[in-house]
Amino acid sequence: MLLVSYIRENKEAVITGLAKRNKDFRQQIEETLAIDENRRKVQSELEGNHSEANKLAKEIGDLFKAGKHDEAEVKKGAVAQLKDASKAMDTKLAELENAQKQLLLQIPNVPATLVAAGKSADDNVEVYKWGQAPKLYSGKKPHWDLIQQYDLIDFELGTKIAGAGFPVYKGKGARLQRGLINFFLNQASAAGYHEYQPPHLVNEASGYGTGQLPDKEGQMYHIGVDDLYLIPTAEVPLTNLYRDVILKEDELPVRMTGYTPCFRREAGSWGAHVRGLNRLHQFDKVEIVQIAHPSQSYVLLDEMVEHVKDLLQQLELHFRIIRLCGGDMGFTSAMTYDFEVYSAAQERWLEVSSVSNFETFQANRLKCRFKGSDGKTHPVHTLNGSALALPRIVAALLENNQDEKGITIPAILVPYIGFERIE
Repeated sequence: MLLVSYIRENKEAVITGLAKRNKDFRQQIEETLAIDENRRKVQSELEGNHSEANKLAKEIGDLFKAGKHDEAEVKKGAVAQLKDASKAMDTKLAELENAQKQLLLQIPNVPATLVAAGKSADDNVEVYKWGQAPKLYSGKKPHWDLIQQYDLIDFELGTKIAGAGFPVYKGKGARLQRGLINFFLNQASAAGYHEYQPPHLVNEASGYGTGQLPDKEGQMYHIGVDDLYLIPTAEVPLTNLYRDVILKEDELPVRMTGYTPCFRREAGSWGAHVRGLNRLHQFDKVEIVQIAHPSQSYVLLDEMVEHVKDLLQQLELHFRIIRLCGGDMGFTSAMTYDFEVYSAAQERWLEVSSVSNFETFQANRLKCRFKGSDGKTHPVHTLNGSALALPRIVAALLENNQDEKGITIPAILVPYIGFERIE
């Protein structure tokens, strides 16, 4: 969330920056500042009332001591009037603060300077590409046919147990999942990320802290009786480990990683482009998260991008990196890089990771701060990335490494799964 003080001090820059998202936020900004001006006026009057009441209280005590009871009673009446007025001001102040908060919740993060203006994915910028698209044999098959042929994943059984979008992994399919998770976690640990195994459910405060609520409320599974949410990503519980925490400056950056299943309602179309593993309600993912000093966050963003690049290169997958334009970027992000692997069987790019810097947007909600050398507290910057999400990685590995007799496993994974081929 943007702080109103930041908006007040950088009004035109905020409006100009938000325009990169292909929407004019001037009205919301003007309304927010108008409410803030009124709020500060009421706050000032309320503080004046309290000061006057305290002053009168001292005078009343002095008058009673001096035996001037009539004058003291008059001033007591004035104090009573001030208290009544203060109660009304308290109510008004709460109304203004709530109205201001509701407006601020509708204003997304300001895109970073490097982010291009744009309307949609068509305006995204490709910044890197690695490898070559594999040349497959004429009988190449998409992964949904391969997993059936080699009995790796059962979608029908998952539908029977839970519903569409909840696959059951079997045999070598399950071992491939487990091996990929261990590979990703080991790589993250080697890169200095501290591993956690967080809860898979979070409360409303946690969802609010990282910006899933209220923005993505319709995409999250909600357990009404307990008012808990199934996590859409490990980013939520990992980042919330530092909610309401003040860190020491020399403790930054904090690096965290964790594997969790992820749950998303994923409302929308269910055509061929989201068939098989391309879109699921439950999937596995290893996440990397950093809590950083503001002066270092973009250096660390580049570091995280390099980490994901290295994972995909070790998996020998043809991929590209896209820097998202303002119109295609998430609500909370200041800058996002998407990683897409090429599916030679589907003949299209599949998104497998997003790496983002949120600057202070999440930290303001989380009240996560650090104490600087100036003795003051400052909001941290938060970053996160998928390293990696499994479904489309598995889809690409199966599709890109197939031949007439089976599927070859990349060498880096063989020690993790115990076999070189699926036949």
